Order: sequence, then structure tokens, then C-alpha cells
Amino acid sequence: MSATGWIRERFAGPTPGAAPGATGTWPRTALSLPFIGMALVVVLDYFTDAAVTVEPALTAVPALAAVVSRRTWYPLAIGACTEAAAFVMAVHNDVLGESVHSATVFAIVLVAVIGWVSATLRLRQERLLADAQLVAAIARRVLLRPVPDRVGTVRAAVHYAAAAAHARIGGDLYEVVNTRHGVRAVVGDVRGKGLGAVETAAAVLGAFREAAHQEAALDRVAGWLADSLDRALHENDHPGVEEEFVTLVLIGVRPDGTAEIVNCGHPAPLLLRGGEAVHPLELAETVPPLGVLDPADVRPPVHRVPLRPGDRVLLFTDGVIEARDRTGAFYPLAERFPRHADGGPVDVLRRLHEDVVRHVGRQLGDDAAMLLLQYDPPPVTDRPATATAAEAAPAPADPGGPPAPPAPRTPPVPHVPQQNGHLSRQ
Repeated sequence: MSATGWIRERFAGPTPGAAPGATGTWPRTALSLPFIGMALVVVLDYFTDAAVTVEPALTAVPALAAVVSRRTWYPLAIGACTEAAAFVMAVHNDVLGESVHSATVFAIVLVAVIGWVSATLRLRQERLLADAQLVAAIARRVLLRPVPDRVGTVRAAVHYAAAAAHARIGGDLYEVVNTRHGVRAVVGDVRGKGLGAVETAAAVLGAFREAAHQEAALDRVAGWLADSLDRALHENDHPGVEEEFVTLVLIGVRPDGTAEIVNCGHPAPLLLRGGEAVHPLELAETVPPLGVLDPADVRPPVHRVPLRPGDRVLLFTDGVIEARDRTGAFYPLAERFPRHADGGPVDVLRRLHEDVVRHVGRQLGDDAAMLLLQYDPPPVTDRPATATAAEAAPAPADPGGPPAPPAPRTPPVPHVPQQNGHLSRQ
């Protein structure tokens, strides 16, 4: 954040600029600050001993104008007003022909021109930054699509915070899809940062969106991702591609409520069930991250856990559990998760992220993604077949009341003689 952006946020809070992601602007009332400063200098000079002049203090007024306004002409206009005030003060103090007045006039002109150049360059940088943030927002929406509130039998929510404050996208990946095999989700972390990590994440997500629908077994989905990742790494030529790998965890919630989990070198998901303690869904057999082994050797075991309505499974990346406070202590996610478990999945993740930020005390140093799945199957109303048949049958007539009207008869279809002469009857 720039110095002016920091001052703006402390003065009136961030306000959106002209484009998405642009630096915030001052409120309109802040445009009066240069005039207030100018008036304070004039009043101070009026009540000060005539032998001492504070006229040189006016040089700060055009600089203040360049800070509070995004209009490039504003510092020049304030500079002209400041020159007029300096002339009035010089006449009052009888220093119009002295060097202190000449130096003040020259300094005001110089500061006003510098303020105009500074405002022009800042406005150009803000526009470039807004364009870059807009492109990043579009790329993130294409790569990391929004997760709907309900997917099949689960309620879902995601929270993603990129380490780069203005990029809004990094090497973490997530996705939730509803397939004929049930709801399937993935959360992963690409080793490295920058454009190379984004390319690798795009390759893995594209493969998952296809394999999740095609493969019936979850371990075969992991094998599909390993093949796609190996092909993508060989096609990319950015620096460090030979050392890239992806840690990820796959989870599938079948229609009967059974959760299937495949973990490839990723932190174990957390299961929260009612008032019980948080249970990490760790596998007995560990599997290396994708990209370490040959794709033919990727045969991860499938861990199955029966879910109950209301169970919550939290998937996350290491940017959450490796967030350190000022003493170097890691964020205790398993301990803090139940404290913020009230409410819907969106509220839970929002409070968890705020808690992580409070624990760190500053911006996170790594990408952090959290995906929360709550098993919430829709209610099923099983109605007996006899009741359905009874409702379909007509109700008997009341013997004490008027007879039921007869059922309407379908009118007969009139006979239309054929037009062919040799087939018609005379």
C-alpha cells in the first residue's frame, strides 16, 4: 500500500475507486484541507510578531493538495491560491521586496508543479493497477469458480486469501462438483508462487472437473490428475518447473452419506460432529504429492467415513495452519474450529479467517484456502403405496346426501367417409 493509501484509510476508511480494485479516494470534505491549512498559516502570521514571518510554511499547502485529490489540476489551482495568500502576507509584513518572499514564491511554484506530476503519475499507476486487478479477478473467476451454497447433499462454502494483496490469485486450488457418483471436492496447494503456480493449478483443476464426472472410483480420479499434471509440467518451461509438485486431498460424498477421502501429501481434513471433539481424517498409509512419483505408480488408498446429518468436514491448505503469530506459534486450527462453528458454512469460514488474521497480526504470508462441507441431505418423505392408491381412488358417495353426479361421458367420434371413390360406400 502506498503512503497516500495508508493515510486515506486512516482518515476515512477505504472507498472504492473508479474501477474494481482501484485505490480509494478521499471524501469530498478532504478537498478543504489545503484551504484550512492556508487559513491557519495566515492567521498565525497575523497574530505573530511582525519581525518573524511564517510565510515559508505556505509551501506545504500545494503538497497537501496533491495528497488529498486525484485530480491533476488541483495542486496547480491550490498553488495559485497560495501565491495570492503569500502576496497578501508579504504586503502586510512589508517584506514584498525581500528574499524570504521571493524564495517562498519560488518554492510554492516548485511544490505545485511537483504535486501535479505526482498526482499524474499516481493516477496512471492506479489505473494500471485497477486494470491488473480486473484481469486477476476475471482469471480467478474462471480458474476458481464460486462455490454454490448447496451442492447435492451438502452445503458448501469457500474462503480464499492470496498472499499477494493485489493479485487475488495464487497457487492454492479448490473445486466442488455434483456428479452421478455424488458430490466431489478437491483442495490443493501448488509448490511455488507466481504465474507458474497458477498454470499448474489450472491444469489440475481442469483435469479434476473432467475426471470427477468420468471416473467412478476416487483413486482413479487421483491417477487422472497425476497424468494431467505430469503432462502439464513437461509442456511448461517456466523456471523451477522440474521441482514443482501438488499436494491435494480429494473427498467424495456418496448419495448414501459415505464420505470417501484420498490424500496426496496434504494436511488431513477435520471432521466436526455435534458436540464431539474435532477428528482429523488421517489415513493409515501416506501418499506423496502428485508430481513426485510416476503417474503409473499413483495408487492412493481410499478412506471411507460414514457421515451423519450436520457433520462438517473442513479442508484447508497449509497457509492456514502455518500462519504464525509474533512469537512464532502456529495457528491452532483444530482447537479454534469448534469455537467458530455456529451458523452456516459461510459465516464459519469468515470468522475463522478473521481469527487467523488476528492470530498473525498482519497480512498472511502465504496463500490460504478453506473449504467447508456440511452434510445436509434433503428430507425424504416415504409415503406408503396403499395410501397413495387410496388417495387416487374416488371417494364413496354419502348415503345421506344427494347422489354423486355421473362421470362425464366422452362423446362419440363421428364417422367421416373416406374420399377415395373406390373405397367409399355409396
